[in-house]
Amino acid sequence: MADPKGFLTTPRREAPRRPVGERIKDWDEVYVPGGLLPLIEAQADRCMDCGIPFCHEACPLGNLIPEWNDLVARDDWRAASERLHATNNFPEFTGRLCPAPCEAGCVLAINQPAVTIKNVEVAIADRAWQEGFVTASPPDRLSGRTVAVVGSGPAGLAAAQQLTRAGHTVAVYERDDRPGGLLRYGIPAFKIEKRHLERRLAQLRDEGVRFRTSTQIGRDVTAAGLRSRYDAVVLAIGATARRELDVPGRELAGIHQAMEYLPLADRVREGDLDVSPLSAAGRHVVIVGGGDTGADCLGTAVREGAASVTQLDIYGKPDDVRDDEAEPWPTYPKLYRLSAAHEEAGELRTAPAADADARLFAASTLRFTGDAQGRVREVHLVEVDAARRPRPGSDRTLPADLVLIALGFTGPERRTGGVVDELGLAVTERGVLARDAAFGTQVPGVFVAGDAGRGQSLVVWAIAEGRAAAAAVDRWLTGDTRLPAPIGAHDRPMTP
Repeated sequence: MADPKGFLTTPRREAPRRPVGERIKDWDEVYVPGGLLPLIEAQADRCMDCGIPFCHEACPLGNLIPEWNDLVARDDWRAASERLHATNNFPEFTGRLCPAPCEAGCVLAINQPAVTIKNVEVAIADRAWQEGFVTASPPDRLSGRTVAVVGSGPAGLAAAQQLTRAGHTVAVYERDDRPGGLLRYGIPAFKIEKRHLERRLAQLRDEGVRFRTSTQIGRDVTAAGLRSRYDAVVLAIGATARRELDVPGRELAGIHQAMEYLPLADRVREGDLDVSPLSAAGRHVVIVGGGDTGADCLGTAVREGAASVTQLDIYGKPDDVRDDEAEPWPTYPKLYRLSAAHEEAGELRTAPAADADARLFAASTLRFTGDAQGRVREVHLVEVDAARRPRPGSDRTLPADLVLIALGFTGPERRTGGVVDELGLAVTERGVLARDAAFGTQVPGVFVAGDAGRGQSLVVWAIAEGRAAAAAVDRWLTGDTRLPAPIGAHDRPMTP
C-alpha cells in the first residue's frame, strides 16, 4: 500500500452529513457535496495490505477492494475506476445504498474501526463521472440473439448491460412509466438522487439497450408472446409481495403499506404530483417495522412535515459493539446504527415516548383503534422480550393519524394472468421462483435473477445476481461466455 502504516496513524473518518436543519428542508442527498474528496485518499491508505482480503468474500460482487484502495491512495483515479467497474456495473448505487458487508469483513475491523470502503467506492464512482472516465461500451458486433429482461431494478439493469455488451440485442420491459424499479419509485431521493439513475440509463441506451416502459407482462404483452419473440427471457421482477400485519383494526383508513407511501413521495419529486395524497404533513405517523424501508418512511415523513414520527421495532435495542461469541468476525453483526433519518428524527424530537432517534425497540403492535368515521387514531403496543412474549404491564398507546407497515416482502407477486402464472413457473416454500444453479427455471430459456429468486436482499446482491445470470444466459445462447460471474450459484448465504 502507499503507506504501510496508514491504518496505525490515520483514524477512520466518514463522509460528513449536512446539518439536520438544512437537509430536512430539501430532498437532496444528506451528505456535504464534495465533502469526501479531502478525506478519501487518507482513508483509502488505511487499507492494511492484509494478505487475505476477507472483504472479497464479504462482498457478493467480489469487488477488488484492496486494489482500488491502493490506486486511490496513489491518486490514480482512472485506474481505480477501471478496477471498480470491472466487478460492479453501478458503484454509485452500491456506494450510496449498500449496508457495506465488506466493512464487516475488513481485517482491520477485528480490533479497530474498518476501512471506509463504502465511502471510497462512491468517491471513485463520482470522480469517474466527473472526469469522463465512464463512457458507453457498445459491442463490436451483434450476435443475432435477442433477450427480454423483465424488470428494470438493479438486477435487471445489470443483466441487460452485461448481455448487451456480449453482443445480444436486449429489451427491458418495465410496468411503471419510468425505468429503475425501486431505485426510481421506493428509495427516497435523499438517499440517492435520481440523476445517478438517469445517467446510467443513458449509458445503457447508448450501448443499445431498449426500454419498454408502461408494459406489464400478462396484460400488455403475453408471456407466450415474449417467449416466441426472444431467444431468452430474464425475469428480474423483484420481491414485491408485501408482508401484512394481521391485527384488529387493520381495516381502518389511514393504514398503508410502506410501498404505497414511498413511491408517491418519489412521484412528487418527478413532478407527477403537486402533493402526495398520503402526505404525512401535520400527522402523527407510526411506522411498523425497524428495517431500512421503515427508516426511509421516517426520513420522508420528517421532510413532509409530520407532527410526530415513531418507528416500531419488534427486536430489542442492539448493542453498540460486536458480540464476538454470537456474531464473530467476519460475519455482519446486528449493531445499533444511526441512519441519517434517525439522526433527523432524534434531533427534531418528533417521537412521543420513544428513544431519542424516534425508535421504540421490543415493541409489538396489538391493535389499531379509530374514530367514528373509521379512520385510525391510535396504535396499541406492548413491550416484548427476546422470545417476543409480552411483558406484563408494558402496554402503551401512541397517537396515529397515519400508519405505515414496513415489514418486508415475501417474494414476487403471484397474480392470476401475471408472468409467473402464465409461464407456469414453480415457486419454492419460501415463496420465491424456483431455479437451478445456472439461474434457469423449468421453462427452457427463462431465467430468474435478483430478489425474485433470492428473496428480499441487498442492492449489491441484485447487481451480482444480474451479472451472474447474464453469464448463464450468454452461455446458454452461445455455448460459452466471456462474461464474468461474481457468484457461482444463487444459494450462497444471504448477507447481512
